[in-house]
Amino acid sequence: MVFSDFFRSLLVGAWEPGFSASAADDRGRSLLVSPPARRSMSLPIPRKLVVLGDSGVFGWGDPDQGGWCERLRRHWMATPGAPVLYNLGVRGDGLERLAARLSSEVLGRGELRRQRPQGILISVGLNDAARVGRPDGRQQLDPEGFLFGFQQLLRQAQELAPTLVVGLTPVDEAAMPYAEVLWYQLEAVRCYEGLLEEACLEADVPFLPMLKPLLADSRWLRWLDADGLHLNSDGHAEVYGRVRTWPALLQWAGLEMRLQPTASF
Repeated sequence: MVFSDFFRSLLVGAWEPGFSASAADDRGRSLLVSPPARRSMSLPIPRKLVVLGDSGVFGWGDPDQGGWCERLRRHWMATPGAPVLYNLGVRGDGLERLAARLSSEVLGRGELRRQRPQGILISVGLNDAARVGRPDGRQQLDPEGFLFGFQQLLRQAQELAPTLVVGLTPVDEAAMPYAEVLWYQLEAVRCYEGLLEEACLEADVPFLPMLKPLLADSRWLRWLDADGLHLNSDGHAEVYGRVRTWPALLQWAGLEMRLQPTASF
């Protein structure tokens, strides 16, 4: 207690050479006025990753674990020092709608004043490749417009934070049309993923191809929902496994030396 210390100082000081009442008064005042030193406790601020995309990012088709992006969020949340992940997937989004919300979505996730996320992950293009009305109908966004728009999007994203891009997933043409109006075709998906890769190479942005490695597995049709467009739980698990172990993402996250492979959800 402060007062017991004060009176103890009077008793001890009385036996010291040169002791005076004024000295005791000064010592007591310092005990009463000076607060005890506080131990500083500083917590590290984790990196933030904003993931932008369509229903694939949102996790549609995976009622068990919420999709590949949600699986990654949970995995990182259980990994000491891993980044915080914001899943900002919106069903039905294409390039134009994603570009319109890019800045506000990213700048609104800084958490602290005058801070912004340290990374952006984008997966978009599947809905732009769809043909409207019939198998030979117009595409929602033609390839030339898509390439130009995605190049612009990458420039805008890179001005905000380091950017990474994930490729597109397969579709089952036999299940088309989706919602009785949209025709998704493998050849078109292949074309649009190629445009993603082209733009990323030009902008020096890390790109993770997805379509070709998934199609190389004979089980790929089993990874799709009955609608032929969305991944099911097994499909999301496959994509999650590839994204989680992507060297470019691990390097950005600072986990390349510490993160050991673990079982998928």
